[in-house]
Amino acid sequence: MKIALWIVQGLLALMFAFAGFTKMTTPISELAPQMPWVNDFSEIMVRFVGAVELLGAIGLLLPALLRIKPILTPLAALGLAVTMLFAGVYHLTKAEYSGIGINAVLGGLALFVAWGRYKKEPILAK
Repeated sequence: MKIALWIVQGLLALMFAFAGFTKMTTPISELAPQMPWVNDFSEIMVRFVGAVELLGAIGLLLPALLRIKPILTPLAALGLAVTMLFAGVYHLTKAEYSGIGINAVLGGLALFVAWGRYKKEPILAK
């Protein structure tokens, strides 16, 4: 279980770090063809979502690796799961059903990490 949790944490961290960095640094005009939803929100909101994803990615790994405040790892995972829930609801309201699948998978994996690091295999602080 420990190995599975670390693998999922690492993969989620890479995915959310890449997505967050992209949303924070790429001009909206370049994001729009790949992510049409950015046209429905202000640039500040798109950058905020990117920051949330990037900080969530950091929170998935650093507290657990450094064993400093490791309770932040399941909280970061829970925050990312909530982010994916909001994204899925948005795609549902826009009838963009193809986008819901990835939100469900990433949200489910984030919930797995939250549960695993809170209940099943918590990491103890130094």
